[in-house]
Amino acid sequence: MPDRIALIADIHGNADALQAVLADMAGRGIGAVLNLGDHFSGPLDAAGTWTQLSGAGFHALRGNHDRYLIEQAPEAMWPSDRIAHQALPEAALDWIRALPASLSFDGVYACHATPQDDNTYWSHRATEAGGVTLRDRAEIERFAEGIDAGLILCAHTHLPVALHLGGGRMLVNPGSVGCPGYDDVAPYPHVVETGTPDASYAVLARDGPRWRVTFRQVPYDTARMVAAARDNGREAWARAVGTGWISEL
Repeated sequence: MPDRIALIADIHGNADALQAVLADMAGRGIGAVLNLGDHFSGPLDAAGTWTQLSGAGFHALRGNHDRYLIEQAPEAMWPSDRIAHQALPEAALDWIRALPASLSFDGVYACHATPQDDNTYWSHRATEAGGVTLRDRAEIERFAEGIDAGLILCAHTHLPVALHLGGGRMLVNPGSVGCPGYDDVAPYPHVVETGTPDASYAVLARDGPRWRVTFRQVPYDTARMVAAARDNGREAWARAVGTGWISEL
């Protein structure tokens, strides 16, 4: 593993945010890029995202929405998955089929959500009040049982976080490149909001036996992606991509 790596996740078809993140990485001495999944699903630009990723050579794994794209019939998909599925070439779907659910090498363990399930929040939990809150430490540690790696990487919540766990381990979520807010229905209806439209990723630098984490928030012109969401009838997506908020004033 190189001494300096970039961590990206949850692009969700936002080709313009991805382009901005890749430009921001340039000149930072990045030796490898780890991509934690949910690449395409969204009413934005799945095909343009595939064009950027297809020859990038990143270490990538499969997220829950990637799995939906290859397991579900189009008519059974959520609207944003179906829009992405219609836009992607078969080569992109074949690429998803070949992705692993997790990666483990050189003292690093990576998954999309948790080791047990690609659709469960690791660091946070949904609340009956309609938001999310940090899980109790015991819950967070329980998901990490049996993992010896010092650096544990996850995504899925779209919230950037770095937590220190028992045994000198660290859990890092880079946030979302392309989807800074969303709503969900399980286990309770809730929203996740970062409050910024900026693209999020993380740079990890080896510091002796440990890693230093720098979260990067990259401004970019959201206009094209906001228009794409609206053209596809996804106003909440347009609001989230343009502002970082799902809720309206």
